[in-house]
Amino acid sequence: MNRRAEIHRVTHETDVRLRLDLDGGTSRISADHGFLAHLLEQVARHGRFGLEVDGSGDVRTVDPHHLAEDVGIVLGQALREALGDSAGIERYGSAWVPMDESLAHVVLDLSGRPFLAFAPEGYEGDAHGFHAHHLRELLRGFANHAGATVHVRVLAGSETHHVCEAVAKAFARALRDAVARTDSGVPSTKGVL
Repeated sequence: MNRRAEIHRVTHETDVRLRLDLDGGTSRISADHGFLAHLLEQVARHGRFGLEVDGSGDVRTVDPHHLAEDVGIVLGQALREALGDSAGIERYGSAWVPMDESLAHVVLDLSGRPFLAFAPEGYEGDAHGFHAHHLRELLRGFANHAGATVHVRVLAGSETHHVCEAVAKAFARALRDAVARTDSGVPSTKGVL
């Protein structure tokens, strides 16, 4: 089964083209915001996905908010398309990831029901203008368009760079586990997700 998708989203604020291959392949990230690109590289590497992103937006006139949100939307749409009816996937994923003083935990369910619980509160610093709330908007866009329940907790941390990177890596590893192939059935007693 081909578990790939390509999505192109153009708005007055952003232009995002994304290719996703859940079973690996080439990764190439280009985004108008360097730290956002760095986080997406972590998602590709630690999720073991083929991920190509070309993302531009109003980061110089506004901030990274719109670009982060739209990358999340496109990533969620691509995941949904790549999974089809979700037959044969694990469905659930969970990962703990330390990054020096930071510790993040991400749990997700590819249930078809979008929900985001995001609790890295108190990390109000920034990494080159990228705040934890920009990561929240990326994950909210993902959850809403992938139909995923995503819970993010930060149990320790003091530097925004490390907190965001730990969350991105934990998200990638949890997503990798959730999309893992298991058998031919839909992982739900309802028979549909």
